[in-house]
Amino acid sequence: MADIHKLIQQLAAQEEELHSSQFIAPCVAGGKVRTRLNGMVYTFTPQPRNFEGWGIFQAVDGKRATVTEEPSLSQIAEYLQHLKPLRLRLAYKLQRQTWLAYPVNEGDMEQRCGYSQPVAVHLVSDGNQFDTIVARTDGVAWWFDECDRRADPLIAVQLREHLQQVTIPEELQFKGMTPEMGIVYDLATQQAQEFAALNREKTDRKRLEKALKMGGGELQEFSDRQDRWLVQWTTRDGEHHTSAISKTDLTVISAGICLSNEDEKFDLQSLVGVIEDADNF
Repeated sequence: MADIHKLIQQLAAQEEELHSSQFIAPCVAGGKVRTRLNGMVYTFTPQPRNFEGWGIFQAVDGKRATVTEEPSLSQIAEYLQHLKPLRLRLAYKLQRQTWLAYPVNEGDMEQRCGYSQPVAVHLVSDGNQFDTIVARTDGVAWWFDECDRRADPLIAVQLREHLQQVTIPEELQFKGMTPEMGIVYDLATQQAQEFAALNREKTDRKRLEKALKMGGGELQEFSDRQDRWLVQWTTRDGEHHTSAISKTDLTVISAGICLSNEDEKFDLQSLVGVIEDADNF
């Protein structure tokens, strides 16, 4: 029983020490903050609840901690020195001060962390898209440390220029490009509006090509007409046709030849055979 009483006294002393001390921690909006005391990890909900940034916290009770002041740059630097560093390249902003980033060297990340993948980096206070940064992890989250001053700034400039020119990832190429640069560029294009429209066009083209190919035809060109496509295509013998096709289910709105007002009975795939049969009579 004496040992149990001693343990309770130790826990009470630790609780008192925690409430009487302050700690520095990073925090994202809506997140929680953690500190370690005498080997124990404590997790708190910050007050105010929507706080984001670096803060010096004071425990209110076992669940809440309030922000008392802003830490100095030297205090933040000292905190970060205890975390594992890695060079990453910024892909795109996820929200507020959080960016998605990709390792500059996949092998380095694999060796240091045991995995190689895109990660969310919090509290990014400096840098632009495709810049190289140094981030540090506590094993759970990644926190921005600084921009990598050793990195070649021209690489980020080139990547941003290609993004503005809507260069598709498959055609991205420049001197000094690495596979990791291609991956981070691909990640960025998935969020760019210009590429979203381009990807939709690719998907639409594949859909039309597949339907025509199954019927024996070949797609030449197509254009968007709100609820329909105006499709230019050819039969097996090279005869050219233009048809209006529904985007919803590829049914024929207007075949481009007389079908006795029965156009909508056919879809793009079956239309090819109907026209070829008509040409044989």
